[in-house]
Amino acid sequence: MSDASIGICVLGSGIVGGGVIKILREQAELLKRRTGLAFDLRHVVVRDPKKYADLGKLPLTTNAEAAIDDPRVKIVVELIGGTTTAYNLVDRALKLGKHVVTANKSLLAARGPELFACAREYNACIAFEASCGGGIPIIDAISRGLIANRIDALVGIVNGTCNTILTRMTRNGWSYAQALAEAQKLGFAEADPTLDVSGRDAAQKLAVLASLAFNVRVSESDISIEGIENLDPVDIQFAKELGYVIKLLAIAERASDNKLALRVHPTLVHHDDVMAEVSGSFNAISIYGHALGHVLFYGRGAGQMPTASAVVADLVNVAIGAAPLVFKQLRIFPDTAAAASVLPIDKVKSRFYLRVTAKDQPGVMAQITQALGQHGISLSAILQRETTDSKVVPVVITTHLSEDGAIRRALQEIDALPTISASTVCIRVIDQPVEFAAN
Repeated sequence: MSDASIGICVLGSGIVGGGVIKILREQAELLKRRTGLAFDLRHVVVRDPKKYADLGKLPLTTNAEAAIDDPRVKIVVELIGGTTTAYNLVDRALKLGKHVVTANKSLLAARGPELFACAREYNACIAFEASCGGGIPIIDAISRGLIANRIDALVGIVNGTCNTILTRMTRNGWSYAQALAEAQKLGFAEADPTLDVSGRDAAQKLAVLASLAFNVRVSESDISIEGIENLDPVDIQFAKELGYVIKLLAIAERASDNKLALRVHPTLVHHDDVMAEVSGSFNAISIYGHALGHVLFYGRGAGQMPTASAVVADLVNVAIGAAPLVFKQLRIFPDTAAAASVLPIDKVKSRFYLRVTAKDQPGVMAQITQALGQHGISLSAILQRETTDSKVVPVVITTHLSEDGAIRRALQEIDALPTISASTVCIRVIDQPVEFAAN
């Protein structure tokens, strides 16, 4: 853009929107000195202007359509969330040829291809750095810094709420309910945490990231999803004894026949893996490229100012013309890509942690190992701890690499045995990257 002053319309002034406004106000001189541009906040669209009276003079309005239509507005920043009103407003802005900056991963995961195609038709662009990983510049890294690489895998901790809960459960020995209650009290979890703890938030982010990384069109429905709601502290303790911690990982891997294995689930991560040390609301995303090898991006995955930092970075890139050029020139966005060829989850190979609750009777282990062996599953370790319960005993097993479907079929047989008193717990294990193997 050649204008010395860039008109901005911000839709929403919640946590992130407030952070964006704060940066634009407090760092106006810094931004002008670095870019040669003045970012003119023309409109801030809110539901109730009275709630923002203490923020000083702001160009508040409740009329989103009029704010978007203002010819002085060049960039629209969507920070209201959701997939209905947000879609309609973003669509309106794009059809007026106005560039859009958004942090809305739900919108992009659900209707991204439509919106990208609309932007292309009307000579606009969509910038979305803040949609995945908070303040981590992961979108820019994939779309520009790693453009020379064929990406073979992407593995990430991308939900700060789940990571905060799991950190408390691991370090304090808390139950899931205790850890969730504290996360809600401290503002790390919503009053209704379902989107986060179910794994859907991470899956939506994975859909956005995998689409870029593998140059395909990925939707949330392509991803196998398991959350952390049913995680038992006893499995966290057993994992620790085996040398692992449990994290909610979002994983996209290039499998055979150029298919993608896409999944979000709790995972045992070896304590030597740097992912094991990612705690609290921090995020970390590992990418494996054919030329670069392994690279790790780490930082604040949520919060007002880290996310606002990414939004303002997008504003700058749009205003100076970098983002529109990338959007126009590069064929990495989902509207220009074919739908992903997805490997069915039952064909995905992994190692597994199994906790079998068995009656304390002779021959039980033979029955368990026979069922696993019949499905081609070999064992790597068995852990059995003494218990005060004379009737049942927990048996923890880790397997070698096995297909998900084979494990599920074997567990159906095991759980049907009269000597098994509860459903077997099954959690996947990820092998640590070679770079972090002990020397």
